[in-house]
Amino acid sequence: MSNKVVEMLGCKYPIIQSPMGWIARSQLASAVSNAGGMGIIETSSGEIDNCKEEIEKMPSLTNKPFGVNLPILFLKDDTMLEMVAKSGIKFVTTSAGDPAKYIHKLKDAGITVFHAVPSVAGAQKAIDAGVDGLVVEGTEGGGFKSPEEVGLHVLIQAIRKLTDKPIIAAGGIVDGIGMAAAMASGADGIQMGTRFVSSVESPVHDNFKQAIVSANEESTWILNKKSKPCIRALKTEFTQPIHESGSMDMTALIDIKELYFGGNMNAAPALTGQSCGLIDKVKTVKEIIEETIAGYNSTIQSMTAL
Repeated sequence: MSNKVVEMLGCKYPIIQSPMGWIARSQLASAVSNAGGMGIIETSSGEIDNCKEEIEKMPSLTNKPFGVNLPILFLKDDTMLEMVAKSGIKFVTTSAGDPAKYIHKLKDAGITVFHAVPSVAGAQKAIDAGVDGLVVEGTEGGGFKSPEEVGLHVLIQAIRKLTDKPIIAAGGIVDGIGMAAAMASGADGIQMGTRFVSSVESPVHDNFKQAIVSANEESTWILNKKSKPCIRALKTEFTQPIHESGSMDMTALIDIKELYFGGNMNAAPALTGQSCGLIDKVKTVKEIIEETIAGYNSTIQSMTAL
């Protein structure tokens, strides 16, 4: 499969793995890269030394391209930026802030930069800053969200009117049908989070994986719309009072590692996208990517016949 995303990034398929805090580390990222996608190492956890170690592990786990995410507002200093710039990494996604802050240092290091945006205004700001491409995040996705709740396909089409830069579609995509729909809307590739969280290679506890598999399309809430952080998470005993009160602060996420790795689904909000309703089985990353590409090709052929 050839398009401008794979040509720019060097991966086999235009499928990016979401940079989920604590989850997007070498075990998962290397599996995605080895299967032809683009694995991403997170740094949003703030565990700088651990994230550095995960980046350093990657060459021993894959000889394929991989990237790193830099969440601008969550970086305490330039330590992570400098490490990435010196490491030989060729692809970075930036998020949570103004990419103009770091774009010149990254570009000077020969790094391709895509910035994650939840709005048309954010996309224009990133374009003006000089990014190489965009990760367009619809409201369907899990984790940190815009309270405006703009759907992915509306957002892609609106942003495509502004630019011909590559667009990676993120939010609610788990398979080839979703990929074909995103591409038809104007995207050049996709990003998947919840689908990879519920993969065999995902490091999270089986309780979380099974909660995703058991969920349906109505199993998530958008929480804390009137404050920050606004998030999408599974409906649980923990998120019920947050939903009812309409408010939450960052302390609600303090014990999220106990949910991810201890399996306590009521330790914190279980950040999950609406796509959980389309997932019915834990699969290997290789199966997920191969089935997505096969499904994409099949869908395109069917649409051509129409």
